[in-house]
Amino acid sequence: MIRVLIADDHEIVRAGLRQFIADEPDIQVTGEAGSGDEVMALLRNAEFDVVVLDISMPQRNGIDVLKLLRQRFADLPVLILSTYPEDQYAINLIRVGASGYLTKESAADELVKAIRTVVQGRRYVSAAVAELLIGGLGKPTEQSMHQSLSEREFQIFCKLSRGQTVSVIADELFLSVKTVSTYRSRILEKMGMKTNADLTYYAIKNGLVE
Repeated sequence: MIRVLIADDHEIVRAGLRQFIADEPDIQVTGEAGSGDEVMALLRNAEFDVVVLDISMPQRNGIDVLKLLRQRFADLPVLILSTYPEDQYAINLIRVGASGYLTKESAADELVKAIRTVVQGRRYVSAAVAELLIGGLGKPTEQSMHQSLSEREFQIFCKLSRGQTVSVIADELFLSVKTVSTYRSRILEKMGMKTNADLTYYAIKNGLVE
């Protein structure tokens, strides 16, 4: 039996996923979390075969949780299920260590297929993500400037674009303020921008924040 942990801050979404999965004889939802901290707490006390993880969650967001999971539960498959389109987040999160990426508009049978795939130790890549991997990433454009960021840079970029201060980010990531400031400068330089407001505008324009 494949044991699934669903992490999403919307109860109605978790209920819908439970219903989809309930019809599958080999898959069972054995845990639910509404925040990043709840995910980590559940994983300390129970075993799961796969985590289905949303990006936008309170406390720790999905990007932070994914990074922690790769550090502490390196072999645990993590399937990202998000409202954000593939071209905005998929490549970066697969690079960070996600086992697959689906949007919430995906059909239920595709989610089931993705769960079975990642549990077997393989990556699940939708047709849209496969096209991105094959084609459009060689030449950075305004739509893909964030694709040039490293794993840590992308994590900090997402926080800056949501209005978090350098000191708050430093506390959350257990880094010094000086280190986060250095990352901020590097991000601005790579993306050809001057202020946090520029990052926020870019993120909103490109659907990276709600």
